Amino acid sequence: MKHLPNLLTLANLFCGCIAIVYVLNAQPYTSMSLGDHGGVPTWQWVYGSQQMFMASFFIGIAAVCDLLDGLVARALKVFSPIGKDLDSLADVVSFGVAPSMILFKFLWDAKMSEKNVFDVNMLAMVPAFLVACFAALRLAKYNITATSQKAYFIGMPVPATGIFVASLPLVQWFSSAKTEHMASAVLQNTWSIYLIIAILCWLMVSKVKFFKMVPAKWNLTYAWPHLILVLLSAGSFPFLGLASITFGFILYVLLSFIYRQPDEITTN
Repeated sequence: MKHLPNLLTLANLFCGCIAIVYVLNAQPYTSMSLGDHGGVPTWQWVYGSQQMFMASFFIGIAAVCDLLDGLVARALKVFSPIGKDLDSLADVVSFGVAPSMILFKFLWDAKMSEKNVFDVNMLAMVPAFLVACFAALRLAKYNITATSQKAYFIGMPVPATGIFVASLPLVQWFSSAKTEHMASAVLQNTWSIYLIIAILCWLMVSKVKFFKMVPAKWNLTYAWPHLILVLLSAGSFPFLGLASITFGFILYVLLSFIYRQPDEITTN
């Protein structure tokens, strides 16, 4: 049982690697069909939309494993330096590299949707990997300041970044009629994606105090932002569909900007 937290962390890493593979296979390619009875060969485009959905799905599983490994470690009272470092290594892949791959794909699609474009300069898409770099920096900073982040996170937690980016393919391919136009306007615009990348990178290394998903105490004084987050995110689902995940992330950021721990208020 003592190895269960590390096994869950490795499951997190495994799911992140699978997500990367799915994104790599989401690039459009051509497939040849011989037709009935060995007829004339025909070529058709395959766009790989399902692969992007599966990438998001596996990042979601990685997030569940990331949540469980900490809960199990505390329940079993099993803590080790290896587990701490292993968790950071898994997170940088699942919530740093894999989301960067998704953003890389979005940038490629946005560039290719422009008029009279037949090829894309790879340098136009490399800013996507800044998310992975800042995620690694955020995790490294957390590893040496974890004791001062018991009640909150200083800078946006890396899993939150991964979940937000993973929600974008779901919004694009499974959006309702109400959100389809807005999603297309944002996710098919190169500068909008660049802006998303810049904001995510800044939030991860900022001094903003983000509240943890489990409140320090189970009373309204401590847990009111958690309650608002859950109620508004769940209430938005009938109107926004899967875009409610993205809405929940934005709400989490806004609430973190205005919320202060009661212990902070009394000590200042």
